[in-house]
Amino acid sequence: MEARDRAGLADMNPAPKSVADIGSFITMISAACDDPAVSKRLEQLLEMPDEKRQGLVHAWVTDLLVAQAPRDFVQAIACLMDDRIAEKAYEVIVNCSRGDGRPYSATR
Repeated sequence: MEARDRAGLADMNPAPKSVADIGSFITMISAACDDPAVSKRLEQLLEMPDEKRQGLVHAWVTDLLVAQAPRDFVQAIACLMDDRIAEKAYEVIVNCSRGDGRPYSATR
């Protein structure tokens, strides 16, 4: 089952072509770079083993859908179901929080 289906987002069309098309995901990562509290919470989530992270993200997305949270926020959180996206997000957030100043490149 695809991550979008598990997250209850399969009916939200059109599907973004990449995570870069989800502006709220970029905003969430930027917020983590700017706010130590957001950074810490996302780091804790992203440090988890993949299955545990996926389960928590799935539950979070389900709660957000039930609460009728803004669609773009739900999509941003749902991106964290994907192992590669979660790994890159973690890398970016850790680099920001350590203040190494390196610009992020998707080709790293």
